[in-house]
Amino acid sequence: MERRKPYWDKLEALVTACARRGVAALDRDELRELALLYRQTAADLSVARESPANAALARYLNALLGRAHNLIYSGHAPRARGILDFYRRVYPAVFRSTLPYTALAFGIFMLGMVAGTLMAWADPGLERLMLGGQMIDTIERGEMWTHSIVGIKPLASSAITTNNLSVTFAAFAGGVLGGIGTAYMMLFNGLLIGVVATACQRAGLGLSLWSFIAPHGAFELPAIFIAGGAGLLLGKGLIAPGFLSRRDSLALAAGTAVRLLLGVIPLLLVAGIIEGFISPTDISPVVKFVIGGSLLVLLTGYLFLVRPPATAGSAP
Repeated sequence: MERRKPYWDKLEALVTACARRGVAALDRDELRELALLYRQTAADLSVARESPANAALARYLNALLGRAHNLIYSGHAPRARGILDFYRRVYPAVFRSTLPYTALAFGIFMLGMVAGTLMAWADPGLERLMLGGQMIDTIERGEMWTHSIVGIKPLASSAITTNNLSVTFAAFAGGVLGGIGTAYMMLFNGLLIGVVATACQRAGLGLSLWSFIAPHGAFELPAIFIAGGAGLLLGKGLIAPGFLSRRDSLALAAGTAVRLLLGVIPLLLVAGIIEGFISPTDISPVVKFVIGGSLLVLLTGYLFLVRPPATAGSAP
């Protein structure tokens, strides 16, 4: 460690020098040195990982290599198939490497949903307070408020997609508050779903509600959980920098979090189309559940079974 530390310090100095201008801040000799130190440090990391006693050193070197990797490979011209490769191979690996954050976002959402359900059952007045008189009056008449979507499908689909994207980006952006904003978004949306589900169940509309949610929810809800996980990852980078400065830790976490967020955009686009054209129609609930279940199985297979590329990184 004493023999190698000057080389790690030099690599960190070169990476730090690129903070504002990227690799343009380095001259030709420094660029060569950056590439050499990157390869040497990668070898050092392999050695450090062989002993559990070097766990702290391995985390430091992994973070340092992550920063250097972004600089070295950012200079490559983007390939025409780059976007396709990202969604086809890279994104599932990014999702799996950050799964604990998505699971935590899902857990917070479920906590809110359970709390909303229990509170609404205990106090029916909460439904009117949270959902508004007009929506509750519609539910109490035994009608679903979603029928208004059917007559304006294209417009409704566009509005729904815009709203879903807004919620998703808000959940992600809440991470800059140390994850508190993200946790609030997950908790509040879960609470709202719990209250709506309770109100519909009381009015005998439970099947109508869940058959409405099932087709588009198979993509929409996981997308929101993943975005929530990205926000929590961002918050972790801010409040737990480890060996890095808070700025560098946040930048490293943001790189992974943004990639995690980008993957949900196609899911939300498809979910908005389904919610505008299929979910509110009079199609049999069985068919809707089959559609939702099939989409969920496809999404699960894509996220968990697609083989990651050899260069897929790990979560910070």
